[in-house]
Amino acid sequence: MIILKNRLNQFLVGACLSSVAALSWAHEEMPKSAHNTHNAVKEQKAWGIGGDAKAATRTVTLTMDDTMRFVPNKLSFKQGETVRFVIQNKGKLLHEMVIGTREELDAHAAMMVKFPKMAHDEPYMAHVNAGQSGGLVWTFNRPGDFEFACLIAGHYQAGMVGTISVSAR
Repeated sequence: MIILKNRLNQFLVGACLSSVAALSWAHEEMPKSAHNTHNAVKEQKAWGIGGDAKAATRTVTLTMDDTMRFVPNKLSFKQGETVRFVIQNKGKLLHEMVIGTREELDAHAAMMVKFPKMAHDEPYMAHVNAGQSGGLVWTFNRPGDFEFACLIAGHYQAGMVGTISVSAR
């Protein structure tokens, strides 16, 4: 009876792990259509909400590369601005831009270290393949100091971070 229970547990654990593996894409394995598609529900965050491209009043071009830096790495906006980000990856590695609070980015980065193949696609992030461009549109409807970062395991830890200051109206 014990042997049968152990085999059943092994089977169930194996089946669960196989299902999770089949459902999750590594950043590197994500199909092209999954990159920079923001079909996720627009949800109010402390740092704003997903924006409508037609409402963008400003375009900011960011570059990132394998030195693990963003250029520019300091941005300022006014509360209420909807910004179109054009994100150019000049490196040979996949990079991403994720906007959030320091606490949110720290927690997400820690998860990425534990689960580097974790798939995610939210309106406040863009994954950009080597030598490619991507983008996102974000409305900064809350004032405060926020950050953006590449949360791919090792990149955040190497300092691939920038700051965003949103002044009140």
